[in-house]
Amino acid sequence: MAEKRSTPTIEVRNATKHDVDAIIALSSKVFREEIGYTRGMILGQLSAFPEGQFVVVYEGDIVGYAATMILPEEKALAQHSWAEVTGGGYAAMHDRRGEWLYGTEVCVDPDRRRLRIGKRLYDARRRLCQDLDLKGIAFGGRIPGYRRNASRYPSADAYLDAIRAGEVKDPVASFHLAAGFEPVRVLENYYPRDEASRGFAALMVWRNPYYDPSRDDQPVNRGNPDVVRVVTVQMKARRIGQPQDFYDAVEYFVDVASEYGGDFVVFPELFTLMLLSCEAEELKPEAAIARLTEHTPDFVERLTAMAIRRNINIIGGSHATRTEAGAIQNLGYVFLRDGSVHVREKIHPTPNERQNWQIKGGDRVETIETDCGPIGVMICYDSEFPEVARRLTDQGARILFVPFNTDTRHGYLRVRYCCQARAIENQCYVVTSGMTGNLGNVDNLDIEYAQSAIFTPCDFPFARDGIAAEASENIEMVTVADLNLATLNWARYEGSVRNLRDRRLDLYRTRWSDGG
Repeated sequence: MAEKRSTPTIEVRNATKHDVDAIIALSSKVFREEIGYTRGMILGQLSAFPEGQFVVVYEGDIVGYAATMILPEEKALAQHSWAEVTGGGYAAMHDRRGEWLYGTEVCVDPDRRRLRIGKRLYDARRRLCQDLDLKGIAFGGRIPGYRRNASRYPSADAYLDAIRAGEVKDPVASFHLAAGFEPVRVLENYYPRDEASRGFAALMVWRNPYYDPSRDDQPVNRGNPDVVRVVTVQMKARRIGQPQDFYDAVEYFVDVASEYGGDFVVFPELFTLMLLSCEAEELKPEAAIARLTEHTPDFVERLTAMAIRRNINIIGGSHATRTEAGAIQNLGYVFLRDGSVHVREKIHPTPNERQNWQIKGGDRVETIETDCGPIGVMICYDSEFPEVARRLTDQGARILFVPFNTDTRHGYLRVRYCCQARAIENQCYVVTSGMTGNLGNVDNLDIEYAQSAIFTPCDFPFARDGIAAEASENIEMVTVADLNLATLNWARYEGSVRNLRDRRLDLYRTRWSDGG
């Protein structure tokens, strides 16, 4: 089966000159009572620092814009006004020799507030700051709640102190604090036309945790050592009265993972079988597959929307369905936060899947490109075949996701031990997600055993037992871990053992049917 993928619905990319008219229209929509950006201003920003200007595109329309430049520390952190620091909006003060990424503007379409456009733009700035190895990000943030609270707080400094202490919520400054920015000082006369802030702003900063001030010669473009936060869901099989109950449960966990700042949330293999529990009677395998196939379009549409709305990549467990070619397959759907959907086949159906469900194995093992780098998906039994993980690793995957569904402890342990072996031999992370509980009226969900976990290689920088985190046995819960990709690189080149580099390719190798 050929790879299925859709085009991204939402995308964050660098702005180009072709976007100028759309950016101007957006700024006019956002700043309704003021004069928005002119063509000359946007062109000036693009000319000064093209890699620092970002747009968010949703269904072909530009719905967000962020402008940045680089400033020396003495300018970025000193008293200044918006006009001074931006050269009147043209980014004329941009200085590539500076140490701080300075945010001059963020525009978000007011009709698209639920897409987390602002968060996507701030995340793009953070990545750029880390890529350029700058000290951090600074900007003058509005404090629009000051005017209505001026009688309680006689100065802007007092009002900012109250925001810091949590005594008052400001619609903008409190958002910046929650997003990890630190208020340094009040900027006086920053933007005089901002009447709600009475012309003041809060100098907000975010300090790059990867910046090393002890190094005399900081490279301009070093590898980005992003930490990837993964959230694995150990989900309880529950009887539902209608399909909406299933999607409500899924969305609850997606929301939780998003609130924890997750980059990925992982669901178990065959978790969509719960959709069959609202049937009047238990369906035989052939009828069950037909019913699940009817659910497929709705399943894809709903989880795609969740990934976009909550700005998180969803590993959608697996879903047994009849494909367009007529074959019955156990498919893993991956919903990326850019709106694209990828489908991965279970390569090795179990004997039960083959005999009772007539499920056929797939014939493609490919990575998926994500905003956190390439990833791989192995569905349950696939993890017990080392060739699959090795091919995904050779293609660049550093995180392998394993949705599983096991009925007994010994079945679960087969998956667990093999996943730990895959993490060691490929020097990668392996994230597992399993089902717990039981459903008497759904075949294949009658009993479930799981202890979902996140595994690492076994070496000094990692957890001593090679377990970054794990769930309690047979309890519905989420498990969270931060996975440092730079640490994997160290292990592969400097570790106590170097499994990938020490392979004896002169003695053995795996040859795939496509020549790989």
